[in-house]
Amino acid sequence: MSNNLQVGFVGLRRGSGLVRSLAGHPRVQVAALCDLDENALARLAGDFALADGQLFTNYDDFVNAPLDIVVIATPIEFHAAQSIAALESGKHVLCEQTAAYTLADCERLVNTVRRTGKIYMMAENYCYFHYIREWKNLIDQGKLGKIIHAEGEYMHEIVDLLIDPQTGKRHWRYPRAPIWYCAHCLGPLLTLMDDRIVKATGAHAGKNIYPNEEGLGFLDMEIGLFQTEKGSTIKILRSQVAPRHPEMIFYSLYGTQGFVENGREGGWGSTRGRLYIEGEMDKKSGAQAIDCPTVDPNPSPEMLAGGHGSSEYFMARDFIAAIDNNSRPPIDVSRAIDFTAPGICAHEAAMQGGVWVDVPRF
Repeated sequence: MSNNLQVGFVGLRRGSGLVRSLAGHPRVQVAALCDLDENALARLAGDFALADGQLFTNYDDFVNAPLDIVVIATPIEFHAAQSIAALESGKHVLCEQTAAYTLADCERLVNTVRRTGKIYMMAENYCYFHYIREWKNLIDQGKLGKIIHAEGEYMHEIVDLLIDPQTGKRHWRYPRAPIWYCAHCLGPLLTLMDDRIVKATGAHAGKNIYPNEEGLGFLDMEIGLFQTEKGSTIKILRSQVAPRHPEMIFYSLYGTQGFVENGREGGWGSTRGRLYIEGEMDKKSGAQAIDCPTVDPNPSPEMLAGGHGSSEYFMARDFIAAIDNNSRPPIDVSRAIDFTAPGICAHEAAMQGGVWVDVPRF
């Protein structure tokens, strides 16, 4: 292997941000791109002076190219199969969230990582928001006591990404149940709690906003309720169609000695939240206002290259460090399934009328 890690990217609509995040790393050389859209390939290839032989429209050809790392940012239905193919071809894998759509694929992925010995990391970038990293330090210091309950809401109206408003063409998100895509909620919460989910149930509100659409993506709302290994509870609310503007990602954690939450005003930039610590803050005055920025307070240009605040900069560096040190990345395959499988189970429980199901650990 050369001094630089040869990295290939598949799925350039979302992947372009990850390309720029990883390209700024001193150990990384962008060596191949793969996408069905030849125009997308041509646009990004020029930024990295790639030759035609380094551009692919066929994934099988791409995954067998001389690469050290494959970064997967294709539609989620392909994540497991493409990750497995890359691992089996001897590549390390950084895969967008979520890891899979079925428990069977979760198990196949875990077994493949174990068998090949390659590094796999799921790119759950919200775990790397600056305020999540600050909250982690707060919780690890014991300021909030034991976390006994947490909530997450991800309200993001993406109707145009479910079905084309001009042509009526159904896009890949059309059949995606809202609660399947809950890693942006569960990932940060479980990271903060240092916990995993063992039981799940769910409920949905039917299709009142778009009653004539068949796709699961058009469920008005879907809720997941979860029990954790440490005995805490979690509630997640998801919608892809509710008219909530601006969009919102919300987290709230309750401990035995206080609570912390970000703001509900929505948007992806810096928000205002609240923090209360028993014994440090006056009960009569209540919680104090806090800033909840997604961006590091002193960002370099490289930190902002990929978007989503400075989160992808730190995520990429953890991934490359795991490869260099032959160590487990923070969101390794086991943790990826911890963030993925509960949503699959909660949806199945919702479709069965709200039964409780065990969340497997492979």
